[in-house]
Amino acid sequence: MKLYPEVVVLRLGHRVGRDKRISTHVGLVARAFGARAIIYFGEIERSVVESIRNVVSNWGGRFEVYVETNWRKKILELKNNGWRIVHLTMYGINIAERGLIEELRGCEKLAVVVGAEKVPAELYSIADYNVAIGNQPHSEVAALAVFLDRLYGGKELCISFPNYKLKIIPSARGKMVVRHNDEE
Repeated sequence: MKLYPEVVVLRLGHRVGRDKRISTHVGLVARAFGARAIIYFGEIERSVVESIRNVVSNWGGRFEVYVETNWRKKILELKNNGWRIVHLTMYGINIAERGLIEELRGCEKLAVVVGAEKVPAELYSIADYNVAIGNQPHSEVAALAVFLDRLYGGKELCISFPNYKLKIIPSARGKMVVRHNDEE
């Protein structure tokens, strides 16, 4: 199932030694909830990138992980190539604002910016949309999950991930994990 619009997540502001787990979870949520890639900016532990790539290798899908140095240059490049920039921030327009999610669904490509520490003020003016998932402090992982769920209307929960080695079979009780037989 191909989801529309196409989404790339931009993780801005990773703090080495502090944000390893959260940045990994941002990548996992991006993949599981339908984004096609994540771009981390700046210095980031190699283990974060390797962890996400290992999940893709084992659990399947076509999800890419990149590391870039210059967030401003990359965002402007995306913008110049037709991507709409969505900055998830508690200071933005609430996602429940009438017509906002419908407008975002009408975009072809969205680059969703998820910050860690305080993002540069310039980002607020570069972004096409500053969107709040509520206007209270909370996790960027939660914000991304809620945003993608609202954007895709729950369809992302039914994605099948091709080229898997491991797959969970839904079960009311117990754990059912199957291993893909490469000889099939």
